[in-house]
Amino acid sequence: MDITSIIFLIIGIVLGAVIWAMSRSLVFKEKMEKAQKELSNAKDDAAKVVKEAEIKAQEIVLEGKKETENSKNELLKEFKERERRLNKREEQLTQRDELNIVKEKELKTIEKKQKDDEIFLDKQRVQLEEKLSEVNTELERIAGMTQEEAKEVLIQKIEDEAKHDAAKKIKAIEDAMVEDAEKKSKEILSTAIQRYAGEYVVENTVTTVSLPNDEMKGRIIGREGRNIRAIEAVTGVDLIIDDTPEAVVISNFNPIRRQIASLTLQKLIADGRIHPGRIEEVFDACTKEVWKAIKEAGDQAVFDLGIHKLHPELVLLVGRLRYRTSYGQNVWKHSVEAAFLAGEIAAELGCSANSIKNAKRAGLLHDIGKAVDHEIEGSHASIGAKLAEKYGEQHRIVAAIAAHHGEVKPETVLDFIVSAADALSGARPGARREMAEAYVQRLADLENIANSFPGVDKSFAIQAGRELRVMVDTEKVNDENAYTLATDIAKKIETDLSYPGQIKVIVIRETRVIATAQ
Repeated sequence: MDITSIIFLIIGIVLGAVIWAMSRSLVFKEKMEKAQKELSNAKDDAAKVVKEAEIKAQEIVLEGKKETENSKNELLKEFKERERRLNKREEQLTQRDELNIVKEKELKTIEKKQKDDEIFLDKQRVQLEEKLSEVNTELERIAGMTQEEAKEVLIQKIEDEAKHDAAKKIKAIEDAMVEDAEKKSKEILSTAIQRYAGEYVVENTVTTVSLPNDEMKGRIIGREGRNIRAIEAVTGVDLIIDDTPEAVVISNFNPIRRQIASLTLQKLIADGRIHPGRIEEVFDACTKEVWKAIKEAGDQAVFDLGIHKLHPELVLLVGRLRYRTSYGQNVWKHSVEAAFLAGEIAAELGCSANSIKNAKRAGLLHDIGKAVDHEIEGSHASIGAKLAEKYGEQHRIVAAIAAHHGEVKPETVLDFIVSAADALSGARPGARREMAEAYVQRLADLENIANSFPGVDKSFAIQAGRELRVMVDTEKVNDENAYTLATDIAKKIETDLSYPGQIKVIVIRETRVIATAQ
């Protein structure tokens, strides 16, 4: 290669380098221009964003100022309203103070006037007392009596006149009431009694079992008394084997035990096999049979009366009354009869259908306590009320049971209906019997109560003690006092005596004038 070629090569290389440098410069310049353009655009965008932010901030500031101004206006308005109310209140208080000042002045004037009046009245009272003293002294001188004696005479006269007037008024009022009330009550009671008639069973605390022959007594006693001891141990009763021909007496206060023992003995006698093992077997069978009969008796009473939703325990207690007596009256039949009577009385009084059902329910349950009164302390009325409440009966039913003997004061119509039905069932002729001694003593007590009153000449208890006729001295007891005397005697009988049913007190005042023609 010659020098020319080298020169041209160098020149070419230089030219290439210059051209490359120029092209790189142009690219760099374009990038710079592009970057400057982008930077300019970014600055424009930033300025735009800043401007928008400034506008938004100005808007927020303006809105805040507006809200602050509104709150300020509202507070100012509320403050002005409160200021107005306070001003008004202050005006009212000022007016009230002025009114109080005026009233205080008036009160002072009235007080001054009252003091003046009191002073005047005191002077007048002193003068009047002096005059009264003079008049009393003069009256005592004229009448010959002291003031205390005259006062006692006057009080006695006023008291006698008041009693006389009171007796006349009471008699007039009750005559007007009795005329209609007695007629209506008789209609109700007679209708109720006519619609139901019960049978009665007389039972004692002993039961007699008939024997086919006297030889059976020996078999019942057994060798060395083992059979009779087994019977008494199993049944819980006492067997009395005495000289009574062909009979054995079972004694126990519990009627259910007595019934089970009687049935057991009857079956043993009929079977002929009497030994301790057989006694227990027959006793178990008879116990189930009696309790089945008790449940059937309870179910029968509930069914006959149309009573629904009665607790099973109460039904069983009603059945137990089948073997309970009171003064010889079977309590189960008495309870059923009292329920019928209570329903009839409620119907005659015009009570609602629901009230009639409640009357029957309370009438059936009123003596439920007698089923367990030998097991629980207390009267049968209170025991029955607790049992009824325990087994979910309504309060009105519980109250009627508790009140049917007056231990609790009767308050509702149902209470009085049940008490009346109980008295009707127990007091009707033949329903109950009493011991002869108790009967005679009750009649004597009736006559003694009547004879204890002043003015009574003599008295007679008649109609089995259900009527007391009182003869009075006509000079000591007038017509009006006779009425008061009858009421007082009746109240004392209610307080001092215990008796079934009702007792009528009749006071008789008559004047007899006798002349003899000769």
